[in-house]
Parts: sequence; structure tokens; C-alpha cells
Amino acid sequence: MKFDLDHNSQIPMVQQVVNGMREWIARHAAGGGSRLPSIRRLSAELGVSRNVAIEAYEHLLAQGLVRSRPGSGFYIAESAASVLSKGGIAAAGLKDVTDEIWNLFQADDASLKLGCGWLPNTWREGDDLAYAIRHVTRQSRAGLFDYSTPMGTPELRMLIQERLRLLNIDTDTQQILLTGGGSHALDLIVRLMLKPGDTVFVESPGYYNLFGLLRLQQVNVVGVPRLVDGPDTERMASLLKTHKPKLFFTNSVFQIVEDDIYADFQQDPTIRLAALDGLRRVIYLGSFSKSLSSALRVGFIVAESGMIKQLVDVKMLTSIAASRFAEQVLMTMLQNGTYRKLTERLRTKLSGQMASTLNLVKNAGWDIFTEPAGGMFIWVRHPKIECSTQLVRNAQRAGISLSPGHVFLPDANSSPWMRINVAYMRDVRATRFLSNPFG
Repeated sequence: MKFDLDHNSQIPMVQQVVNGMREWIARHAAGGGSRLPSIRRLSAELGVSRNVAIEAYEHLLAQGLVRSRPGSGFYIAESAASVLSKGGIAAAGLKDVTDEIWNLFQADDASLKLGCGWLPNTWREGDDLAYAIRHVTRQSRAGLFDYSTPMGTPELRMLIQERLRLLNIDTDTQQILLTGGGSHALDLIVRLMLKPGDTVFVESPGYYNLFGLLRLQQVNVVGVPRLVDGPDTERMASLLKTHKPKLFFTNSVFQIVEDDIYADFQQDPTIRLAALDGLRRVIYLGSFSKSLSSALRVGFIVAESGMIKQLVDVKMLTSIAASRFAEQVLMTMLQNGTYRKLTERLRTKLSGQMASTLNLVKNAGWDIFTEPAGGMFIWVRHPKIECSTQLVRNAQRAGISLSPGHVFLPDANSSPWMRINVAYMRDVRATRFLSNPFG
């Protein structure tokens, strides 16, 4: 058994071996019952330690791909073909997602993260945050040591209730559940509402971390193209003739999950689906981590009361509670007005950076999908390049980290489009790359 391993990769060696063995079994169409190499032989053939080989086999046993026969060794499980047919595509999709996350975090500090989903550290304002942290440590020992309540700090939920009213979303505090960020909120919803084999609609392009969560749950993911003015409703109507989705995940007889984690970056708030629907079929998500601090994970879910009760049960079983400390720090900043002033300054900076980036991109001959009304991202493509993976490689040579367009698509098809974070465009490497992406 031979396949390539990257000893310099940040991906754990055990996971590399597991991924390689899955692919080997699928590629060789090995039948159930076929014998696999012993631990010693696998270790020697792949050039890994005995412990790595043992742990890899344990993972494959847990996945149902391998069976152990005491005194005889390891064999491909009779059900391996079925497992791969149900989860093979999902496993490949998961690898794409996790590899991309690894790439973002393994990039050294000198690398320009032009494709990431967060603000540069140079944009972060620490004084008000530091004051709130000191306030919590002085005033509340419970905030340092105790669990939060299952639904989250009541006073913070009241403050979020008032913020939602500014978006014309009328809700009760008992309909608001605090989470450890936006991804945690999505995970709770996926765990509660979906089971293997269910179908969901997602916007395409969309959030690759969500795609990974859905594939982990072995859900059938169907993309609905995103047009300039929103989801392609004609395409959705056509898809509904052949699919019965349980949910539709969108950024902005099935329920809709409205993921609004970038709301605080919007200059002029637009109407939300949750405001139109009154939370009957819309589940609304928000987060403060993008605007305040990636290290303080606070998000929330807003839904009808019966669903919130079920989501609380899932939250308690999977994480007990979110961070009381993070909730109280955020609560302090909302109460004293520093969070509001912070986001106002960020919106002003992003607006100016968006305008200058759009001018640069146009002058350099790139195509723009649409000119955003706000936020931190633009989608671009170069007319001379058919696959954005080539651009990602060119950018790496220039010390720039980008994500290829296919990771934002549920079917992971090759794409010329690429997402750029305008907050990083002040760096001269970014302007040079966009002016001459061929190096």
C-alpha cells in the first residue's frame, strides 16, 4: 500500500494516513474481506511510526471501513463499499474544507492573508476591550470561573433583543440563545434539525465551514446560485421539483437559516428575512466575533420558543454552556457604548477601503461579480485565467494567502472566481499582485 504523505504539512500524520487509506480502498475497489497490511508492514511502507499506524487503524475501525480479527490482522469491512458510497464524497469534501482551514492557520505571520474572513490585527482596537476585560475581572469572579446559564447571560440577551429591534426583528429574550460564535450556532442547528440522507439548499458561493458541517452529518447539499440581487429563485423553483429540502441556508414548505454574522459591517441596514417572516420559518444567526475579537467567541440564535428549547438541550449535551467571561465582556461594551462606536469606525474604514479596492481591481482589468453595498469582501476573476487555483499558487509565491473559489461551492467545481478581503488591501503586496497576478 503506497500513497504520498507530506511530512512538512501541519495536517496531523494520523489524519493523512487515514485519508490516504480511505482513498486507496475506494480507488482499488477492494472488496470486503480483503486483508490489509499489518501494523508493522504499514508503518514500514509509509515511513511512519508504529503508533501512527495503530491510531490510523483505530480511526478506520471507528468509521466502519475496517474490521479487526484477533490473531489475524485487519480486513476491509464487508460494509466498506456502502460506507464509502454514503460518505465518500462527504469525506473528500471534509478534507477540502479542513485542508483550507489548515492552510489559513499554518501561514506564517509574514504571509498576507488576503483571502481570510477576519479583520487584520492592525485594525483591532484593544483599549476599550482591555477596559471591559479589567471591569469583568474586578466586578465578577463568577465571570472568571463559573459556567454561563444554558441560554446565556440574561442581561446580554436583553441587549441583543434591543439591537434586533433596530433591524425590525421583534423577539422575546426567551427566543434568543447565546452560542460560542457563529460556527457553534450553525453546528447546533445542523445537529438538531438534520439527519443523514436529508437534503438542504445552500447559497453558492457560500460558507465552506458550513459545507463541512453538513457533510460531517452526511447531508445531501444542493447549491442555489447567488445572483447580484440574491438567490436565483428560478433555479430554486426548478430544484424544488426534484428535491425536498429540510432547510435553506442563506446569508441574508422548508425553513430558512439566515446567517447574518457580518451584519455590523453593513453601512445601511437592509430588511432581513427574519423581520419579514416573524421567526415562524426563519432561524436567525448573529455573531460578535468578526467585529470584536476572534478570541472572544459570542454568537446567538433567534428562533421560535419551541425550537430554542430543543437547541438549548443540544447545547447542554455538547458544550454545557458558552463562555460566561466572553458574554460579560461583550455585555460591558454594549452597555457603555464602546461596541457601537467601534463598529461605526470599522464601517467607515471598510467603506473607504472598499472604494479604493474596487478602483484598483477595475483599473487592473479584473471582473467584479457585483459591487457590494458594504462589508469586507469582493468577488473577482481575471479574464485570462479559468481556474482560481492557478492564482492561489501565484499569490503564494508573492507571500500572499488566498483561497481558491471552489472551496466556497457546495459541489467544489473548479471556479475562476476568488474572494478578496479588502481590509488587507493596504499592503503593497496586495496591490502589486492585483496589478500583475502573473508575477
